[in-house]
Amino acid sequence: MLAESPLKRRCLHQAAAPHLDAALRQCLSLENEARCRQALGPNVALYEQYVRGKRGASKTQGSWASVLISLCLVEGESAFLFTLRSAELKGRHKGDVSFAGGKCDPLDKDVVDTALREAREELGVTVATDQVWGVLKPLRDRSGMVIAPVLANLGPLEVLTFKPNPAEVEEIFTMTLSHVWSHKNRGYTHFRTGERYGYTLPVFRNGKHRVWGLTAVALEHTLQLIMPP
Repeated sequence: MLAESPLKRRCLHQAAAPHLDAALRQCLSLENEARCRQALGPNVALYEQYVRGKRGASKTQGSWASVLISLCLVEGESAFLFTLRSAELKGRHKGDVSFAGGKCDPLDKDVVDTALREAREELGVTVATDQVWGVLKPLRDRSGMVIAPVLANLGPLEVLTFKPNPAEVEEIFTMTLSHVWSHKNRGYTHFRTGERYGYTLPVFRNGKHRVWGLTAVALEHTLQLIMPP
């Protein structure tokens, strides 16, 4: 069942505003990037305990996963880059829409390093550290794994060369910022736990592709951040 949320109501309100198109164009501006970097700065401290744990400070910490939330330009329009996970993968997330990402490696120095390495391995593209705007607040999956959403701007898509790993990635595609921001392409699903209401997650629709789960949560949090006030 789809239901309205505060962010959706914000979409409806701004869709009627005459300056929405201008706001969408400003999302990848240097001014908005600086604002987002400043807002994301304090989040680095939220991951320090896990990095320390990986280095041996605690046996109960040190394990995380990172995803790279990739902004880009497609024919001059702001967009997000997604992957369709291979249907041959093991686990319940095979065939899902996702951001490039995965669990930390012993050689990863921090959560950003994990996200950039996973992008190289899955997409065959190198993202420089100065293209990273920062890290959003941690998410947790059902197992309790800490997931770090790392936000980066890859720039114009036409200048990038992708070499996706076929064992992990079935398809690479983009969705424009204006598409995911529109209330027509989004909704919210209520889940039950037993006989009671459990939780609500956002859903983004785009033809055959559906963005849901933690990928949709990370996308919603990113939208709240990058839209200029």
